[in-house]
Amino acid sequence: MLSIIVVCCNNDIFCRQLNPMLDINVTTLQANLIWQNRDANLKAFSQKLSKINGPTDIIVLPEMFTSGFSMNPSSLAEDMDGPTMDWLAKQADTYDAIVTGSLIIKERSNYYNRLIWMHPGGMYHTYDKKHLFAMAGEHNHYTPGEERVIITHKGWRICPMICYDLRFPVWARNDDSYDLLIYVANWPDKRSYDWNTLLKARAIENQAYVVGVNRVGQDDNGHSYNGDTCVIDPGWKKTLYHAEKDEAVHTTTLSGSHLQEVRSKLPFLKDQNKFITL
Repeated sequence: MLSIIVVCCNNDIFCRQLNPMLDINVTTLQANLIWQNRDANLKAFSQKLSKINGPTDIIVLPEMFTSGFSMNPSSLAEDMDGPTMDWLAKQADTYDAIVTGSLIIKERSNYYNRLIWMHPGGMYHTYDKKHLFAMAGEHNHYTPGEERVIITHKGWRICPMICYDLRFPVWARNDDSYDLLIYVANWPDKRSYDWNTLLKARAIENQAYVVGVNRVGQDDNGHSYNGDTCVIDPGWKKTLYHAEKDEAVHTTTLSGSHLQEVRSKLPFLKDQNKFITL
């Protein structure tokens, strides 16, 4: 059974009923990651964030943005009151925006590839990666998440996910529960065709904007990353933004009225199969 947590924030408890979907600005940070060096990565991201030109609502960092995609959680994991949480809260306050990305978290005796959704003021939500990448042994080191998370912000319902989750469309199936799907990733260049194709598929089949933020460079395991950070329009066969192999900071405006128009003119979500859980 698919378990979904829906959280409302910023006085958006009745956001769908009372407020129109205003346009929102999403800033993507495509960056090289310094292998297993939290302090150096946080310093580098602080410098990159300073390049944001103009207002933004959501800032998206890659998967495991403090370390790279490491299978060494015992040396790298932080607690939920650790220095990266403090850094995220500071950045959210500085830019008056959500800041999100995943890092390695230890909770009790378990390690998680955990996405943090940090609000200005220090309130946050979390999503633990559901699908662990067995080909890299991720399932041997980390505990999978069990619940999908939908967060409302400025009238938008947003579903954050992590990397390998992209390959599993049932996990992302939109039963009119979200408007924006975000993937943070360390997705290697040898599978970049899959990344680019599947992001488009998720946008089309779910009639939602899709944002995919990937890293660039090479890690100490010899894996290279093309980036291919992108923002996909849900309706008219458009890629609103696509970054290639270089580091890049970019803000894209997502149109609430456009999304509503797409769903009104092509209302095929209502014809979805009704799955029965036995």
